[in-house]
Amino acid sequence: MKVELAVEPLGSWIDTNGKPLIIAGPCSAETEDQLVETARQLKDLGAVHVIRAGVWKPRTRPGSFEGMGEAALPWIQRAKAETGLPFAVEVATPEHIELALKYGVDILWIGARTTVNPFNVQEIADALRGVDVPVLIKNPVNPDLALWVGAFERIAGAGINKLGAIHRGFATGEASKYRNVPMWQMAIELKSIFPQLPIIGDPSHMAGKRAYLNELSQMAMDLNYDGLIVESHIDPDNAWSDAAQQLTPTAFGEMLDHLEIRQVESSNREFQTFMEQSRRNIDNVDRQLVEMLGARMALVERLAEYKRDNNVTLFQPDRWKEILETRTKMGQKLGLYPELVEEIYKIIHMESIRKQTEIIHSAPQNV
Repeated sequence: MKVELAVEPLGSWIDTNGKPLIIAGPCSAETEDQLVETARQLKDLGAVHVIRAGVWKPRTRPGSFEGMGEAALPWIQRAKAETGLPFAVEVATPEHIELALKYGVDILWIGARTTVNPFNVQEIADALRGVDVPVLIKNPVNPDLALWVGAFERIAGAGINKLGAIHRGFATGEASKYRNVPMWQMAIELKSIFPQLPIIGDPSHMAGKRAYLNELSQMAMDLNYDGLIVESHIDPDNAWSDAAQQLTPTAFGEMLDHLEIRQVESSNREFQTFMEQSRRNIDNVDRQLVEMLGARMALVERLAEYKRDNNVTLFQPDRWKEILETRTKMGQKLGLYPELVEEIYKIIHMESIRKQTEIIHSAPQNV
């Protein structure tokens, strides 16, 4: 059963003075001095609203640093006391929740490796019943929108209404310059399902390398995300986890200074008129696109009937290869990315195969 999300506005549980929410801090709480000093320097930037740090670190394989556990929680209390900033921590078990709340952690987040498992999410939801705490949920490791949506439904079903999404990118198995492919459309689809849900970009885990943090952070802002969660460490090169993707507080501040925060709308009348006309033009082009898709599918159906009547296979690799090559070249001449044209035609081709399969197994109408 679908649970409607009664989500409280972001501004009702964290005051950002109308600016994007900025969460920053080290990937892991390593030592008390490291955590407190990082928090102090981030506080001094005057732009950070929440400090973050990993206390329990789920790693792919045992033997690597997996966090300091409960020993780090008193350090968080000191960092909070010295900066006056709230603190966010990842939790993966009911025990984590109990300990985090015991030591005054203000915001909890569910990590990508936990979101992927509905059993774990439900255990967390059950542990949160009767608790009033903001919960942020990262997208699952793999691009599965249903798992992400289901996690929100489970946590909301436990009575949590201070909710937010963290978009940290996806492991797709495809070659990419990023550690996790952003797949921005996935977050946009989530927003279309839950329009009131705040979305926070996690450029650190998308990038995997600090060189890409600026471009990914700016893209999140351009897409009207509600904030960013970025890993920052006083000595990132010697960090015990995820060293390559962390920034010093100073470098992080410089990145924030260069971010361009755009308006959602403009009061300029000329702009509004131009937008209205442009949207009408786009609507007309889209109508033509849909009509042409319909015409193409009608041709495919007719072709499938001839294949059926002449006992010919519906998939012909040479023809498919020809279509991909010629259409991507056509697109390039029009300034379209080859990847865009290729993805569109893959979807069209799958629908073509589906339609042909239906027809090839049906009886001829003239029999």
